[in-house]
Amino acid sequence: MAEYDNLCKILAETYPRDFIRWLLNQEPQKIEILKTELSIEPIRADSVTFLQTENRILHIEFQTTTQSQQPIALRMLDYYVRLTRKYQVPVTQVVIFLQETTDEVAFTEEYISEVTIHRFRVIRMWEQDSSLFLGNLGLLPFAPLTRTDSAPTLLSQVAEEIAKISDIGTRQNTAAYTEILAGLKFDKDLIRQLLSEEIMQESVIYQDIFQKGERKGEQKGEQKEAFRFLQRQLNRRFGEIDSSIIERLGVLSTAQLEELGEEFLDFADVSDLTAWLEQHIST
Repeated sequence: MAEYDNLCKILAETYPRDFIRWLLNQEPQKIEILKTELSIEPIRADSVTFLQTENRILHIEFQTTTQSQQPIALRMLDYYVRLTRKYQVPVTQVVIFLQETTDEVAFTEEYISEVTIHRFRVIRMWEQDSSLFLGNLGLLPFAPLTRTDSAPTLLSQVAEEIAKISDIGTRQNTAAYTEILAGLKFDKDLIRQLLSEEIMQESVIYQDIFQKGERKGEQKGEQKEAFRFLQRQLNRRFGEIDSSIIERLGVLSTAQLEELGEEFLDFADVSDLTAWLEQHIST
């Protein structure tokens, strides 16, 4: 499920300040996103984010499952040595497990060998208090994965927070990220019922922000923002997309663009995208 890990990486690199506040409990003055490819033999880096603040590096490793070609604990030691050798500053390492599991790997916070002990932090999202994530834009998409006794209540709270976001593009991106991550924990029908754009538009907060007379123009703006966002994500995934495909994407509705935004993560190549367009544009 590397697509979920990659989505988390996008969030961390889009909102690095929010992640540093959360994981380092400090207000950074300067942040630099470091490249994930380190010296010697490259190791798996698609779910890794390195953020450098004042005299410290925050290394975040996102894990959907506990399965890994190289044991996670050993990989953390490997990264720690490489980062320390290259940057010569303290390193804080955090492994964030997204999907609930009882596997002992998700409860292991150190690597132990005959002569070495290396420790790192582990965060299990299903144990986290939702309040921190509900009140933070950069962390909001993770809120559905937090601790709850009532899925409908939590998802309704998430939808209410998304509805408060005044910027159309940011709101739509956040909603898309949230729906994708929520799929790790909740039934798709429940997610669409409680996190759909239509449900959010019914909230009092949403209506206060957007007057009914402005809705038509806003819907056109939402379609345009959805199109631009999806185009960026497709280019990131498959490289530059052919102009004929881009033209076909442009005729999709906002709802279709959002649906494609969820499903393209499962596509193997551009041919899957073409097949999807043929099916949905003709119907």
